[in-house]
Amino acid sequence: MKAKYFSKRALGLHLSLVVWIAICLSAAWWQVGRAIQGSSLSYLYAIEWPAFAILGFFGWYALLNMERITEHQEKARRDYEEKMRAEAQVARQVAIEPEEPAMAAYNDHLAELATRPKKRLWGH
Repeated sequence: MKAKYFSKRALGLHLSLVVWIAICLSAAWWQVGRAIQGSSLSYLYAIEWPAFAILGFFGWYALLNMERITEHQEKARRDYEEKMRAEAQVARQVAIEPEEPAMAAYNDHLAELATRPKKRLWGH
């Protein structure tokens, strides 16, 4: 629980939230002043900026409570993928119709791609 709220990532999120809300509220206050001076469009902006602050809060909450995949979950996913690949390989070998050479070459290429190490995507 402590790591959830006091890790480097969480502290950065807290700071970002405070800065974002301060910016949004100051922009809303500025638009209220412009609306009072006679700019009718500023009434809309005076409502819009607090809405952006609320959306920032929801984004902060979502990022703070995002759960990371555990090693056990990752292993279960890999095991499931392996099982499904094995089943697909067996199904391919017992196929009733003979496979066309071009299709067989393509399937072999896909199978070879599936065995290569996967590139890590950002944030995963």
